[in-house]
Amino acid sequence: MRDMSFAAVMERRNETMKEAVGIDYDEFTRGRLAFAYEDMMEKVGYTLDEIRAIQKEADVGSTPLWELKNLTKLARIMAPPGKGARIFIKDEAANPSGSFKARRASVSVYRAQQQGYKGVVCATSGNYGAAVASQAARRNMKCIVVQEVFDSKGDGQPEILEKGRKCEAYGAEVLQLSVGPELFYTFLRVLEETGFFNASLYTPFGIAGVETLGYEVATEMKEREGRFPDTVLITHAGGGNLTGTARGLQKAGARDTEITGVSVDLTGLHSASDHDFNRKSFTTGHTGYGVPFTTWPDRADVPRNAARPLRYMDRYLTVKQGQVFYATEALAQLEGLERGPAGNTSLAAALTLAGEMDQDQILVVQETEYTGAGKHPTAQLTFAREKGIEVRRGDPREEQPGQNIIIPRGTDDLFYREMDLDKLRRSYLKALQRNHSAPYSDEEVEFLTRELKVDSEHLEKLLQQVQEG
Repeated sequence: MRDMSFAAVMERRNETMKEAVGIDYDEFTRGRLAFAYEDMMEKVGYTLDEIRAIQKEADVGSTPLWELKNLTKLARIMAPPGKGARIFIKDEAANPSGSFKARRASVSVYRAQQQGYKGVVCATSGNYGAAVASQAARRNMKCIVVQEVFDSKGDGQPEILEKGRKCEAYGAEVLQLSVGPELFYTFLRVLEETGFFNASLYTPFGIAGVETLGYEVATEMKEREGRFPDTVLITHAGGGNLTGTARGLQKAGARDTEITGVSVDLTGLHSASDHDFNRKSFTTGHTGYGVPFTTWPDRADVPRNAARPLRYMDRYLTVKQGQVFYATEALAQLEGLERGPAGNTSLAAALTLAGEMDQDQILVVQETEYTGAGKHPTAQLTFAREKGIEVRRGDPREEQPGQNIIIPRGTDDLFYREMDLDKLRRSYLKALQRNHSAPYSDEEVEFLTRELKVDSEHLEKLLQQVQEG
């Protein structure tokens, strides 16, 4: 009998992960801190064409790319003369489970089946769990979803409960837990006890599955408009959406397309806090995940996270919760598309950013997600009021996460805030230096320049700033 105490299970986590993913991450280690990222990504063992074939077999991908003509007109109303880029949106809600995460799940579940696993396990707030459950059902495999749902009072956000219902609808066994360290512990126990495949969000399989999304955006736009998009906006949480999409754009040849991450500003709310957990209205796409996974991606459930957002991000913007509700209503009422909040996070920023770009430029919001009772603004705002959060119209710049949600009165109230990428890079280096102090070898410097998307001179400047405090 194995010791299944918290301490013992956590101590075995690397061994458990190796058995459940089938990757020996040690083979990619290069010295103290560097690792061979591209070699690890090639470990997927599938070319882009092979992944497209896997997804086609499962009816994943090849989703519509819509031009939002009415929202483009709206953006131009508040833009200076000659400004107001054309806004397009990739309708990922058309995937079997209703989100882009079907792309991640399709490759992971296929891999699990090919390697002889009897089932798959994932830890998620919901959209990814639904995607894994959907793909497991299509391949007649068992699926267990470990879901963080409740605070200590037993209250669950309507969006998370909706996602849990969707997972169960696809036949998955859903283990619903309260917020805290028990999620990862329970996840590890399930992997040990079942011997199932770890369909992690952060394996090379999952990230490679998203590359088809970026590839489709680039190739479809080139075919329709004769050129690649100028900017692609990507809702940013754990980094896989941004990383995979950016890699797919590059593989299609769209290397000059600007990669812009967007998150909901939930500054001050801690995602793992029992008090804060239900004082936010979005379960993903917010800074509670976006910032930590940018500044230290290897906090994931695998030894080396394949999602590395700083390698690809050109800009990082934040918007307020109220703006996302506004964008959700605008998309529904002006374009006839009712979609959930995740993709609409990027759309909220797009309404402002488009007004700063020339009218002949192209901006793409690269995802939508399905909507449902728990994802609807009415359910989310009602829950917020029940938690004592003020909901009103006004200037969203005055919004304080966990205290109020301020819905814009009109387009004049829309805005975004630019995150300082160098500040995030310095945070990455500070986290790194807790275990690996400078000076760094030539190999380590090369690794860091790629990790942070800077040249060696810029890296030296950042390191100097970190040392000076």
